[in-house]
Amino acid sequence: METVTLTAPDISCDHCVATVQNAVGKVEGVKDVSANADSKQVKVTFDTGQTNLGAINSALQEAGYPSSS
Repeated sequence: METVTLTAPDISCDHCVATVQNAVGKVEGVKDVSANADSKQVKVTFDTGQTNLGAINSALQEAGYPSSS
């Protein structure tokens, strides 16, 4: 398991948080995801045997919330 904290500057409201959590939560291997509109951060815990940071970043990009680590 690995936990990363990403910055997603476009997160600005509760709807954004829900969208981000839903999108990242659908990535196979993601065990936990929490987003915060105030800090504009997304904390993701995932199984490195099932997914990687690239897939998580892609899910955020597709949801409209590009991120950086």
